[in-house]
Amino acid sequence: MKRFTVVSLITLFTFTSFSYSQSEAGSIFLLIAPSARAGGMGEAHVGLADDAYASYWNPAGLGFLEGTELALMHVNWLPNLADDMAYDFFAMRKSIPNLGTIGGHLIYLNLGEQTRTDEVGAELGKFSSYMFAFNLSYSTKINKYSAFGINAKVSYQHLTDQGAGAEEGKGSSTDFGFDVGYMKKEFIFPSLTLGTTITNIGPKVSFIDPAQADPQPTNFTLGLNYQVLNSEYNKLSVVWDINKLLVASYPDMDWDGDGFIGGYDEDGNETNKNAFYNNDGKQETAHTDPLYLALFTSWVDDWFIGGDIDMASPGNLADGVIGGWNWVDNNGNDKIDVDEGEMVESDGGKYNEYGQKEVGSGDARSIENELRQVVHNIGLEYWYSNVFAIRLGYIYDYNGKLFNPTMGIGLRYGGYGFDFGYTFGEPGHPLENTMRFSLNWVL
Repeated sequence: MKRFTVVSLITLFTFTSFSYSQSEAGSIFLLIAPSARAGGMGEAHVGLADDAYASYWNPAGLGFLEGTELALMHVNWLPNLADDMAYDFFAMRKSIPNLGTIGGHLIYLNLGEQTRTDEVGAELGKFSSYMFAFNLSYSTKINKYSAFGINAKVSYQHLTDQGAGAEEGKGSSTDFGFDVGYMKKEFIFPSLTLGTTITNIGPKVSFIDPAQADPQPTNFTLGLNYQVLNSEYNKLSVVWDINKLLVASYPDMDWDGDGFIGGYDEDGNETNKNAFYNNDGKQETAHTDPLYLALFTSWVDDWFIGGDIDMASPGNLADGVIGGWNWVDNNGNDKIDVDEGEMVESDGGKYNEYGQKEVGSGDARSIENELRQVVHNIGLEYWYSNVFAIRLGYIYDYNGKLFNPTMGIGLRYGGYGFDFGYTFGEPGHPLENTMRFSLNWVL
């Protein structure tokens, strides 16, 4: 099938397991959720993580498991967006007496065949795109009720063999990172388990152009698993994951309130070259914080850090000037109508020429903006006689506009397991009719 530009590949990841503000980070494919079991439970699994898929969801969960297990999943990814993308996942775990549990997984995402075009849209041939990651896990118990786990991973992204036009690089990237996880059973209540992870910790990801490197999708998750019912033949659990992307991203912002974006170098010297900073040396053009800062600033970057935003003009980039126009309500309809010529240039004006309010836009942000960045995954799992399972779930991602119910079933017999997960969506939504199939084999 055809797609139009190399850059368009990046937009395919707008619909991963949760979308946040995906343009803020690279290696987004690492967020695609494996396990049809988890898929049927609204992709909530960090507080459960009791099978081989724990190497992805929460490596600490491996510390409570005995024996050896293999797991495999296949899914046709985003079937309503493309017809030749597939996601495959393979995992294993093995407990070693007096040492702990080792495990790991492989991820392979095939993006199918693309059409390469030049800067004016002329076709230059075809190429294939793919991504994969290799992960090693280790977990051990701290005590009877607690465990700690860690992952080390290497990922490779191959978007294209070469950049487009004047772009540097070959459109591929090799990166490394790690995850840490913790699990506490009988947390507060005997039937409550707490799980928490920070995943995808590592250096920035660069493909196509090194100057446009993006941070890894470092993510914090707090998971709860409450066992409502636990009898010989009937088990019922409620799971809830809360996710927050630990990436602090800022658009063009007037940090010092002088009405302009940049104009100085990082030493505070006025310049026309690389003038990304204000006279205090603070970067005002769009940027992200380094990881060591983002671990803290990502919780407040959409709330009170920063200043007035230089809005993007329709069809154009922001112009580097904050405000400079005022609204004159010529027709008395109490609405800004740019086509009626109601915007006039004015020193200290709060608007840009397109009627977007810029002066005061920083003050208009609130804690609500930050809370909208949090993604909630909620699920139910019912087991009858440890043989048959029914699952329901819901994905709630306000900013990503994902409000998807899920369902699934599971079977276990003689050490073998089969799971099916289904994600609902509105007609035309890329995640509509997404079906996951996964297998488990306990040796």
